[in-house]
Amino acid sequence: MSTTIHDHDERRLAELGYKQELSRSWSGFQNFAISFTIISILAGCFTTYGQAWNNGGPIAISIGWPVLSCFILIVGFSMSELVSAYPTAGGIYWWASKLGGPVWGWFTGWFNLIGLIAVTASVDYGCATFANFTLGAFNVNWFNGVSGDFLSGTFWLFCIILVIHAALNIGGSHLVARINGISVWWHLLGFTAIVLVLIFVPDHHASAKFVFSERFNNSGFHGGGTGGAFFWIYILPLGFLLTQYTITGFDSCAHISEETHGASENAAKGLWRSIFYSAIFGWILLLAITFAAAHPKAIDAGVANNAGYVAVSVLHQALTSAWFKFVLLISTVGQLFCGAACLTSASRMCYAFSRDGAMPGWRIWSRVNQRRVPFAAVLFMAVCAAVITIPAYFPNSSGIPVAFLAVVSISVIGLYIAYVIPVFLRWRMGDKFQPGPWTLGNKYKWMNPIAVAEVAVVCVVFILPTNPGGVPWNDAFDWNLVNYAPLVTGGLFLAVGIWWLVSAHKTFTGPRHTIAELDVELGEGTAPAPASP
Repeated sequence: MSTTIHDHDERRLAELGYKQELSRSWSGFQNFAISFTIISILAGCFTTYGQAWNNGGPIAISIGWPVLSCFILIVGFSMSELVSAYPTAGGIYWWASKLGGPVWGWFTGWFNLIGLIAVTASVDYGCATFANFTLGAFNVNWFNGVSGDFLSGTFWLFCIILVIHAALNIGGSHLVARINGISVWWHLLGFTAIVLVLIFVPDHHASAKFVFSERFNNSGFHGGGTGGAFFWIYILPLGFLLTQYTITGFDSCAHISEETHGASENAAKGLWRSIFYSAIFGWILLLAITFAAAHPKAIDAGVANNAGYVAVSVLHQALTSAWFKFVLLISTVGQLFCGAACLTSASRMCYAFSRDGAMPGWRIWSRVNQRRVPFAAVLFMAVCAAVITIPAYFPNSSGIPVAFLAVVSISVIGLYIAYVIPVFLRWRMGDKFQPGPWTLGNKYKWMNPIAVAEVAVVCVVFILPTNPGGVPWNDAFDWNLVNYAPLVTGGLFLAVGIWWLVSAHKTFTGPRHTIAELDVELGEGTAPAPASP
């Protein structure tokens, strides 16, 4: 067994303590592509458009998006510096362990994992919803449920999509990389086509004053009022879920770094560039949708007939039947690409966390097959995504996809908490931190604390009830209207905290060094040769 590590990427990975097990076949563009695909403006901009429309109205979309995007880009810059220094599949939990010790890595890893499960679930469920709309537009009513219930039928379609995405991921890393490369062009061309349709097809457009100054409150809170402190402090921030959810999942650049050529630079650039370009293109797309919303009263009236999805109601009002089908089809296919990439990222995180012995059954989830794919981790993440979305099967009286929005909130809270824990630790370390080729220089001194503060605020906002019927002391309280994000994220924190105190602090010592372990097993003091890419 050769002791020479030929490639710079593999040499750097060996310095971090790991042998090359995954296939290093991704280019820098493909690394960028997976984050751009997971962010997917064709997914988030359509599926969570109604959250901003109902909570703040056009200003939450036209103004809220660019403002929030700037803060998210700061989070991304802070993370790019870290992935450049530590390009491992473990990503952010590995960074936290390195910078703060095992306990920080333990909590970061679990929040990252639940966030990735939830984002996979939310994207594939949103995809199933739009696929069901698309099928219905073509008079194909296979998934309307046994009693004609749209939500129950959508849930089963969601499970089918999860199976398809699991099969694609098990098919091989190279296949997934190719799909993500295609996805980028689908998103760019699809974005262009949809914007042109929304500009030229509708007979009427809203005014610029409407798009940039109108306020709505369809939440049911505050009597529908759009003035006073409650609107600005509570209602409007709920609408920011559109931006914060859509521009998330960019940690995938880190999780795929062990499969990327020139990862110390390409993964870092891919991360922040995916945020930057998604923010620009997403804003243009959202403005096009909002300018097409020329009849807001008719749009609100039609929401109930579109399973609570405002964007679909806008398209119904603005477009002819043929163009409506065209836009739905483009968005649905984009969401299919997005869901496949989400499962890729989740499985790599599960693989890396298991490789370090942090999960029950870690020996199973850390295995790779003959294609060098963590196949068991892929299947496990798909099953977890299905389980966390079960409440979406049951209808609610409001006609709003409350369960979907709860899963969306879980993904945002889980992922962004995990994002900023190592950012905080890097800030705390100061100039002792040893950067990689891509660095912020002294800019970390103001970027890091801004990133942490922004995430702290949004995490508080997104655990709040989104409907009066979800407030426990309300006379109209209904469990089907509850935002169960705080139950899941709070329960996770409590469970893994107790687990840590009882036993995990004795067994989890941070990232394991697989090269050193293999050397011990071989009874030699040499490192194994890396697998061929």
